[in-house]
Amino acid sequence: MTHVEDELNSQPECWIRAAEEAERYRDALPGPGERVAIVGCGTSYFMAQAVAALREGAGQGETDAFAASEFPHGRAYGRVVALTRSGTTTEVLALLGELRGRTRTTAVTGDPDTPVTSAADDLVALDFADERSVVQTRFATTALTLLRAHLGLHTDSVVADARTALSTPLPEGLVDCTQFTFLGRGWTVGLASEAGLKMREASLSWTEAYPAMEYRHGPISVTTEGTATWMLGEAPEGLAEQVRATGGRWIAGGLDPLAELVRVQRLAVAVAATRGLDPDQPRHLTRSVILAP
Repeated sequence: MTHVEDELNSQPECWIRAAEEAERYRDALPGPGERVAIVGCGTSYFMAQAVAALREGAGQGETDAFAASEFPHGRAYGRVVALTRSGTTTEVLALLGELRGRTRTTAVTGDPDTPVTSAADDLVALDFADERSVVQTRFATTALTLLRAHLGLHTDSVVADARTALSTPLPEGLVDCTQFTFLGRGWTVGLASEAGLKMREASLSWTEAYPAMEYRHGPISVTTEGTATWMLGEAPEGLAEQVRATGGRWIAGGLDPLAELVRVQRLAVAVAATRGLDPDQPRHLTRSVILAP
């Protein structure tokens, strides 16, 4: 079993623990009414998008998400939350350094023994969800679970759905598709982008991701036999029928969207296997992007 497989299979247990620890970190995480920005790079940026939509949708306060390198320094925030599995990513550390003394910061990390510990004002350590693999799975979803629980949006059914996602066979023939499109709405737009990234990283697949209502505005033109369109969350009315009419394959997301992401992680590993790829050795990637001065 690869590191990626081992880690993605451990997600239900990690989610349970994260939900239990949400209260412990209450003061380190944004409170109701705070104006918040959530930042990250790569997978963490897509999780930031999901959390921002969830928090604002829950009426907890204005919440934005940015790639750490694109943070708008002209805006005022009460708190900036940085998601960083490794705690060593150059862009995240640089941003935290620039914000020190001006804006309260919280780092959510998988490794507390890294520079991010001294760079942020508050620290949330999810070391039980850290990973050996380059391709992120459990840290990202565990961080999102912690923040969902902090917002009062996590339930036991999410973990049950994750177990279903791990135990139920993938749709027959899906690994043979040549192109994959992932769609989301609201907070699941970030999950759709992350799903596409997982497929690219682990299996070198041609993937795209869009807000579901945008799919009709051009992207559907490339859908045909041999392509798959996967909805994370509830689909817009009529979209499934339109996709099927192209000859493409429609995958409905019947589980909690975070559990659907687990299914995509499994698909990425399965497609990698059919192509003779090692998902633990993704092309041109490292576990953390550390730039030389």
